[in-house]
Amino acid sequence: MKQEIRNYTFNFGPQHPSAHGVLRLILEMDGETVMRADPHIGLLHRGTEKLAESKPFNQSVPYMDRLDYVSMMCNEHAYVRAIETLMGIEAPERAQWIRTLFDEVTRILNHLMWIGSNALDLGAMAVMLYAFREREELMDVYEAVSGARMHAAYYRPGGVYRDLPDHMPRYAESRWRKGEKLKRFNKWREGSMLDYLEAFAKDFPSRVDEYETLLTDNRIWKQRTVGIGVIPPDLAKAWGMTGPMLRGSGVEWDLRKTQPYARYADVDFDIAVGVNGDCYDRYLVRVFEMRESAKIIQQCVTWLRANPGPVMLDNYKVSPPSREEMKDDMEALIHHFKLFTEGYCVPAGETYSAVEGPKGEFGCYLISDGANKPFRVHLRAPGFAHLSSMDDITRGHMLSDVVAMIGTYDIVFGEVDR
Repeated sequence: MKQEIRNYTFNFGPQHPSAHGVLRLILEMDGETVMRADPHIGLLHRGTEKLAESKPFNQSVPYMDRLDYVSMMCNEHAYVRAIETLMGIEAPERAQWIRTLFDEVTRILNHLMWIGSNALDLGAMAVMLYAFREREELMDVYEAVSGARMHAAYYRPGGVYRDLPDHMPRYAESRWRKGEKLKRFNKWREGSMLDYLEAFAKDFPSRVDEYETLLTDNRIWKQRTVGIGVIPPDLAKAWGMTGPMLRGSGVEWDLRKTQPYARYADVDFDIAVGVNGDCYDRYLVRVFEMRESAKIIQQCVTWLRANPGPVMLDNYKVSPPSREEMKDDMEALIHHFKLFTEGYCVPAGETYSAVEGPKGEFGCYLISDGANKPFRVHLRAPGFAHLSSMDDITRGHMLSDVVAMIGTYDIVFGEVDR
């Protein structure tokens, strides 16, 4: 009697190391071939949007860092821009340049995490160690400017928390770093943060060359990525894809060029566009973006070095008084406490503000009813739209190709399960 052969289903995740968070993917398989992929989300539900509706506007800035926790300041940028739009205010020019600078620092941080983890998913272990070498150098910049290595809460409606520091923290002598080795680690840290970032931006392209030496012409890497997960341009637009996912499919769309914000209209950079729309093209797009981000950082450093000025509006409605003012003026002291407890009222209205995050368009739809808390907050996360296409893109691929696709989507579940 002939036995009937049926497809079988199993869980990929949520505990799988290649699931990039708490993705539960139910796969229907015919042998090693994917017949259906059903993404299940919600295992990390944080209720960020409802939490933001229960607190004064300023107190929700730290929530933004915890959404896509690899693109922290870019998330903050979308939220504070939405508030500024409703209030009819604009951050000082120096603050705008600092935001541009740190958006690109954040883009490099994100892509370093991506290239290291994606390579590790596909069996290339060394790239992770290379990428995290540079990532640590930029995390030191986050820490120096905000006091936190990840969740910075550095952007504010009306500007940024404070100006760039005049010096970078240095490594102390230890059993691991001493003598010439210690001097080498502290070489870039002799001057200001701008000096440090300039040295990093000049050196970084040579580090990207190292990543490309390991991957770009690597036979195994190309076998795992070329022709895998091809997304035609029309399909990419139909699924609402943005960022490297869209540009990898040949669509030249980047909010930094098409709808400039901060000071992107004043800096020179190019947009990378893919040809085939496969995993390999998306890899090349992100590598190119890292090089362009280094160019933008150098331009921001040049402008910031030549143009001192305020980094926060001199407007008591959104910014606290200085410590000197509070010592001499009881009214300023009262305002300080009022700002950090009750916050400020935002004029009634609604707006949508978006930035070109490292993963794609990160947007904040904000409604105010005139109170000191948002009436509604809705966040547009690129990872959610990308993950929705998983079934359509992976059908007919092998199980190992699903790992490559999840990696190339660059998913972080804080924003998907917001």
